[in-house]
Amino acid sequence: MSQLTLSCWLICLTIGLAGRAAPALAQAAQQGAAADGGMAHMAGHMYLTALRSPKAGDQQKADAIVAAAKSAMAPYQDYHKALADGYEIFLPNVPQSQYHFTKYQYGLEAAFHFDPLKPTSLLYKKTADGGYKLVGAMYTDRVGATEDELNDRIPLSIARWHKHINFCRAPIGQRAAYFGPNAKFGLQGSITTKEACDAAGGVFHPHLLGWMVHVYPYEADAKKIWSTNDDDKGHDNMDHSAMPGMKMN
Repeated sequence: MSQLTLSCWLICLTIGLAGRAAPALAQAAQQGAAADGGMAHMAGHMYLTALRSPKAGDQQKADAIVAAAKSAMAPYQDYHKALADGYEIFLPNVPQSQYHFTKYQYGLEAAFHFDPLKPTSLLYKKTADGGYKLVGAMYTDRVGATEDELNDRIPLSIARWHKHINFCRAPIGQRAAYFGPNAKFGLQGSITTKEACDAAGGVFHPHLLGWMVHVYPYEADAKKIWSTNDDDKGHDNMDHSAMPGMKMN
C-alpha cells in the first residue's frame, strides 16, 4: 500500500466513520510502514466512481470548484499557517508521498454540506529542508452518499471519487497481518468477504470512511487536476490498472 493511500485511509477512520479502530491501526501503520508489501492486495478493497458522459455546464462547475480550492489553499502556502488555523498533520513521522493536514471540523461538516472553500485536508509534500510544499486538497463526503449526490458536488464526468471497501479488522494480536506480501487483514489483505473475515476471527466492515477526491489546482495539465493515477508527482499513488478488483465502471 502506498503511504498516501494508507494515510488517507487512517485520516478518514478518525473522522468518526470507524473511529474505534483508528488508534490501533495508526500504531500498526507506524510499526509496519517499513515492511510495506506493495499494492497487489488492494484489489477488492477499493470502489472508484465511473466517468459519466459530460453534460452541459459540467466543466464550468468543476472549474469553479478548482478556483475555490485554489482560494482555500492560498493562505496556506506556509504550512505553519495551516497548523495555526487548526489543521493537523496526520502521522507526521510515517514517511509518505504526501501529508494530509486535516481539519476534522471540516470533515464533519462535509458529511452534511459541501463547501469547496473548506476542503477536509490540505495536501503537502515534504521538502528537502524538512518543510512542506502545498500541492493539493482533499474533499470528502459521508460513506452513504449516492453517486448522484457526489455528482451534485463535483461532476462525475470530471472527477472520480473513491472509497475503501471490504475491510476485515484483525483480531487482537494479529495486527502485523495488515502488512506485507501475505497480508490477510485491512486494505492490503487477501480477505475481501464477510465469510472469510468471520472465519479468520476478524470484524468485517463492508465499507470504511467516506468518499474522497483529491484536486491539484496548480497543475497546468487539466488531466492532472483531478488525478487518480500513480505518477511521478506523488499524487494518489494508486495504479488502478493493476487492481482488477477495483470497481472501475
